[in-house]
Amino acid sequence: MACDLSSGRLEVCKDSVGGLYAVYFVNYGEIAGVTYNGTDTDVIDSVAGTPSAYKYELKGASTFTQNVNSSRENGTTFYEQVLELTFKKLTVKDHKELKLMAYGRPQVIVQDNNGNLFLAGLDHGMDVTGGTIVTGGAMGDLSGYTLTLTGMEAVPANFISDNLTDAGFTVVVGS
Repeated sequence: MACDLSSGRLEVCKDSVGGLYAVYFVNYGEIAGVTYNGTDTDVIDSVAGTPSAYKYELKGASTFTQNVNSSRENGTTFYEQVLELTFKKLTVKDHKELKLMAYGRPQVIVQDNNGNLFLAGLDHGMDVTGGTIVTGGAMGDLSGYTLTLTGMEAVPANFISDNLTDAGFTVVVGS
């Protein structure tokens, strides 16, 4: 049967850390196709087309969670990908970009603090499903943006095997 397990898992070393380093937004439709690793379809080796990946650096409160949704009754399984982001400081430029993000459904590359790269929203994109534009009441409170992006995919977000440039992305860094 195709869904039988094929390996076990040993207890791992305590050498990883939590947290996100950066996210990269790709306009939906710019990735014309993907080439998977020859031995592992959970890993993307390269992308087709000339997608631009707009880098947003992160520090602190941002998270990426993939929720498994599986129903024995319906015979279905899908993965809800939830990205919660905090961007510090309010600017006119960010207002404009975040509005465009909310209007669209970008694909998002998530880079964690361990150097892993995940491509979320590969088939259906991710939608901005909530957020705030906030300036706190006290001097130490957040003045910035919080955003929640949600995607639903048939499989978990794929790993990207190499750095983004070698995988075929043009990385655009802000100022």
